[in-house]
Amino acid sequence: MGINNKNILFLFLLLLQVVKISSQNKYSLPDLVNNKGPYIPDYSYAGYQFGEKEITIPGNITVLKATDFGVVANDGKDDSKALLGVFKKAHQIKESVLIQLPAGRIILSEVLYFERSNIILNGQGVENNGTEIFCPRPMMYLKDPEDLKELREYLVKLDKIQKEEDKNIFLPFSQYSWSGGMFWTRISGARVKSYLKKYDKEPKILGTIDNGKRGSISFKVREDLGLKKGDVVEIQWFNKKDKDGKILQELYGDNKNLKIGSHHWNYPNLPLIRQQVKIEKIIKNQVIIKSPLLINIIPEYKVRIIEWNHLKEVGIQNFKITFPFSNRIAHHVEQGYNGIYLTRVFNSWVQNVTIENSDSGILTEAIANVTIKDVMTTGKKKGHYTVQMGGVHNVLVENLSVYNDVMHPLSFNTFSTKSIYHNCEVFKNPVLDQHSGVNHQNLFDLITVHLDIIGDSSYPLFAGGGAGYWKPSHASYSTFWNIKINFLNALEYKKLMKLGGMKDGPNARLIGVWGNKKLAINYDPNAYVDYVNKDIKLIPSLYNYQLNRRLKN
Repeated sequence: MGINNKNILFLFLLLLQVVKISSQNKYSLPDLVNNKGPYIPDYSYAGYQFGEKEITIPGNITVLKATDFGVVANDGKDDSKALLGVFKKAHQIKESVLIQLPAGRIILSEVLYFERSNIILNGQGVENNGTEIFCPRPMMYLKDPEDLKELREYLVKLDKIQKEEDKNIFLPFSQYSWSGGMFWTRISGARVKSYLKKYDKEPKILGTIDNGKRGSISFKVREDLGLKKGDVVEIQWFNKKDKDGKILQELYGDNKNLKIGSHHWNYPNLPLIRQQVKIEKIIKNQVIIKSPLLINIIPEYKVRIIEWNHLKEVGIQNFKITFPFSNRIAHHVEQGYNGIYLTRVFNSWVQNVTIENSDSGILTEAIANVTIKDVMTTGKKKGHYTVQMGGVHNVLVENLSVYNDVMHPLSFNTFSTKSIYHNCEVFKNPVLDQHSGVNHQNLFDLITVHLDIIGDSSYPLFAGGGAGYWKPSHASYSTFWNIKINFLNALEYKKLMKLGGMKDGPNARLIGVWGNKKLAINYDPNAYVDYVNKDIKLIPSLYNYQLNRRLKN
């Protein structure tokens, strides 16, 4: 029997399939985690005290009982003045201080600001006999925070309007869409996020760096203007070369068709990358830092070290925050039912907190090495965020359970780097969101999601939100490790389940995406995809593996 064109085509396609199958799982899991294959960042430095110490309450801490200041649980009266009183006292004490809340319902209608280090707010737990803080009014009915003045001006100047013609919605953005909370850590007067040039002030520069290597923990400074061992400082990288800056290629690779938003070059004095680091040693002009450099340093990037003002050892724990149910109006016009707003904190934590009916449960900006663990969000209201990461470095969100419907249940936002969602579970309409704005090298680790496949046997699990001027959805080396999918309606579909949603996320790593039905992944461009449809039991958590390896060494 002769070989015709059809037979040749068939043999060619068969050969392609064999090559494709043989190329899968080219690297073993040990190879991948030891970077003998595609580059995967080291995430082991995330969290409180770089993951090296447990969260503990000091034995010699001064305890202030909220009941001694007039807080009475379960009496139906507002406790705000009493809580403000105990916070005022706490800020007058030099020693470490713990504010102890009673069991029962406490009513709060004022923002409680944490403005000092070494302070813990502690409840009696989240169970029925624990502490519940009920916030009856949204933040839009409170006094406008001075901290958000620049944001308010920005929203007006840029005419930020939420437009949904099919719903007859034409409403201005809310300042509480991604900022603010009833429990708010801050340094009074410190700028948290840059929006308008007129508010720009030259920071205190502590040094400049000409050369450094991604992953290194040491570099030489050209100018030392006040660096000290033990200080936590910020390293900043800039794009001073417009659209041709090498830093864009370092962030996004050689993806010629990838559209890069104008904010990457329209603001040359705004650092594109920022990393908070602790100085371990200084030997002459060589500086050794605790955690590795995010990217390379070359003279073109004009890299500098600046003073980073922050609080430390701030803890929020062991209580429930409840908001009354209110109908969701629209995206970006949230009323301000926001639980916790973390800004300017280092080596701090939130743990064992439940949040019900919030617009956003926990919002973050300009924080580093914070652990947020054992958090549950719930309620009938559709929210905006659960625990959002924006402008953060080395933050660990661990054991987050999302029971409510949320637009961005797990979300890495603008300028977030080397941060982790670890051992989290989303029970309703899950999205693993990356929200533009130079967020990169973040990790979704050991995540479980429950979802309904839609009509074409697909689901947009990997979403890329954010404004066009900050696109792409993320920069290189975003990592997904051991993602378990529970298809709720798997029996209704005989076809292959398709997971997609990301078209502009370069050089991602997706390793171990699997579920109760066979699936395929569509993630562009240039994603490294391996161990699909396999539960990677050998190394279930990349974070735990990397941390244990580092601590042993």
